[in-house]
Amino acid sequence: MLLRGSCHCRAVRFSVESRHPYPFNRCYCSICRKTAGAGGYAINLGGDFATLTIEGKEHITVYQVKLHDDGGRKILSPAERRFCGKCGSALWVWDPRWPDLVHSFASAIDSDLPVPPERTHLMLASKAAWVVPAIEPNDKTFPEYPDESIADWHQRLDLER
Repeated sequence: MLLRGSCHCRAVRFSVESRHPYPFNRCYCSICRKTAGAGGYAINLGGDFATLTIEGKEHITVYQVKLHDDGGRKILSPAERRFCGKCGSALWVWDPRWPDLVHSFASAIDSDLPVPPERTHLMLASKAAWVVPAIEPNDKTFPEYPDESIADWHQRLDLER
């Protein structure tokens, strides 16, 4: 499925092909919540990085999170979060450890997305105290990361496009 997206001010517009377009994965980690979250979480979609086309590249800003290693030292995450430098809209995440993938934020997608038959709520141990997750009967919940990838979820439910 071709996904078309943009920032709020439309200075950045992009498109990407996705075999995994269902917005099912709600991440409550502090990084997603603070950089892109609405409702206390962010939703990432899977896309084929080779198909990513961008208009307005000059307006894109990159943010890399500082994490703590096992020794308590700060290290720079290799994951690159892309934002519009004009309006601040979160656009996508790209990580050189998985260079063929790009994870656009569902909130930046302008195309009509399919409604998922179930959702995965992950990183619930990191959610803000004010957040009350809307967990439905078929939804899966995880205090941290699930073992199932975005691609695996789509394949299990026979939803690849």
